Amino acid sequence: MAIDHTKVTEQRGGEEETKSYIKKVLGLIAKKEVTPEEAAWITKETVDGFRENVNPGFLEYRKTVTQGGQFAAVEWSDEGSCFKDVSGKEYIDCLGGFGIYNVGHRHPKVVAAVENQLKRQALHSQDLLDPLRAMLAKILERITPGDLKYSFFTNSGTESVEAALKLVKMYSERTTIISTTRAFHGKSLGSLSGTAKGMFRKPFLPLIPGFRHIPFGDIEMMRKTFETCAMVGEDVAAVLLEPVQGEGGIILPPPNYLREVRELCDEYGALLVFDEVQTGMGRTGRMFASEVYGVTPDILCLAKAFGGGVMPAGAVVANERVFKSFFPNPFMHTTTFGGNPLACAAAIATIDVLLEENLPARADEVGRYFLNGLREAAVGQEDKVMEIRGIGLMIGIEFHRDEVGYEVSKGMFDEGILVAGTLINSKTIRIEPPLTIAMDEVDRVIATFRKVLAQTQA
Repeated sequence: MAIDHTKVTEQRGGEEETKSYIKKVLGLIAKKEVTPEEAAWITKETVDGFRENVNPGFLEYRKTVTQGGQFAAVEWSDEGSCFKDVSGKEYIDCLGGFGIYNVGHRHPKVVAAVENQLKRQALHSQDLLDPLRAMLAKILERITPGDLKYSFFTNSGTESVEAALKLVKMYSERTTIISTTRAFHGKSLGSLSGTAKGMFRKPFLPLIPGFRHIPFGDIEMMRKTFETCAMVGEDVAAVLLEPVQGEGGIILPPPNYLREVRELCDEYGALLVFDEVQTGMGRTGRMFASEVYGVTPDILCLAKAFGGGVMPAGAVVANERVFKSFFPNPFMHTTTFGGNPLACAAAIATIDVLLEENLPARADEVGRYFLNGLREAAVGQEDKVMEIRGIGLMIGIEFHRDEVGYEVSKGMFDEGILVAGTLINSKTIRIEPPLTIAMDEVDRVIATFRKVLAQTQA
């Protein structure tokens, strides 16, 4: 077969162009500061790249947080409670990467732990015993409530829920799992089966069989569902719950609800799984929300802030009674990157920061001040604001209409405050800043909310 030299020449030319482009990008990564010309180039490349190679839908979505619909806000650096766009404008981060920056952006202790580990070893061999995984698991046994003991490490919240579901299925032959309306547990097929929003579910039906959704907070419906499932021979294997629903709109459980769910699980021999991917690591005023409500689950799912906002990291922690199903064959559920040395170093340093700086208690104190300030700022605006609720530094502002929340989010962004809606309840915007946020920053957020809300049409 004859070689098409013209095509080969074109490919070589394209390869050289690609090499040049890569070197330019790596050069920008290495720079501490970029020039205005470089910032303009980065912005154009980002917008073009999203349109042509990532997903143009994000550009439409990002209209809610950019001025004039130009999609010009391209994030570039971060520190403490703030981040800067590529043009140098600073924003107070009250979205927190959907809850990953509990110890702040690039906390020095977490960054140092990852850098020190990177100098030694980045990933593990998969065959020998890796020390940090063992040490992190021991730390988790000490800080988690009740009899939670064994840990399996993951890279994300969805993976943590997937691992929890496998533990549930290994524990017994039961197949019924109760989840709740407004729940969000992730978007892989197993975790999506527990997630409630129809928009996310419908294109992928049928999902994992056996899931039943009932209203969150309705203990009588929960009791009737247990009774009905037992009567028809489809006994409940587990209840999967967020102690406080995050993407559902920051929905707090009614008094004693979680304790009564625990009692039902014990009565019927079912497992209780708490998805604390968003509520864990100090967010609600205790290290874990389960401690706030005095309830110990059989399985605890963690992620988001678990990696300190520096590394993707997650964990599933279970009691021995449940976890021992994995003992005979530890390869029943595995992950190449879960529990890698860099992630474990980040998680250990994150826990150290949370304990040393007493951040869970600070979240409780600052959260009360923040919540009261936002409520005072909304006085007289009841035609726009339905409710402001929260626990610790996990606060939701629910509006009567989606459009009002959209305008308030955009207005606050234009003033240098990043907030965003929740994935299940779009009428609610979340306030989830780093637990390290300074009080003067809190005051600025409250003042900005008051100003923007007053300027927004009902």
